[in-house]
Amino acid sequence: MTDLTINATARDTADARARLAARLAENPDGVIEALARQHGVTTLDATRLLPPDTAAFAPADAFADVMADLTGWGPVLVIVHTPSIVLECEGPVPPGSFGRGFFNLHGDSPIGGHIRVDRCVAIAFVRRPFMGRESCSVQFFDHDGEAMFKVFVRRLPDRSLDPAQVARFEALKARFAA
Repeated sequence: MTDLTINATARDTADARARLAARLAENPDGVIEALARQHGVTTLDATRLLPPDTAAFAPADAFADVMADLTGWGPVLVIVHTPSIVLECEGPVPPGSFGRGFFNLHGDSPIGGHIRVDRCVAIAFVRRPFMGRESCSVQFFDHDGEAMFKVFVRRLPDRSLDPAQVARFEALKARFAA
């Protein structure tokens, strides 16, 4: 690759980021993965371009502490969003423990599994509109810049956010976000 090609690619990427940042500043609503793909950036890049009042970040080394706090929230919505599926699971986050290279979630919950914590590079606290409604989520990103999984504050029967979980979200964000 020539210096000219590298400079043009960097300029195109910077232009795409600038366009996406402008779009998100005007309207932070939308599926962030789709917006990222449309602009040729990773989901983490797109999340970092959200207006500062809608996203704050914690380092990956806060993973175990953040997960421990989430176990006290009660039922939440966990989403795994890939190009092929948006998988949703509702329930309490069970306690986890480290073993065999994973953070293992086991307990009396439909949420369970084994997380490769060594792939986590950032944790985002995101509070923004989604489909016209406010949403709050804790999002875990891997070194490819994609969301490993997201934990959302649950909605009450009237579709409003659970105020107790919103308070937990804000306290957790205040504790860990830079």
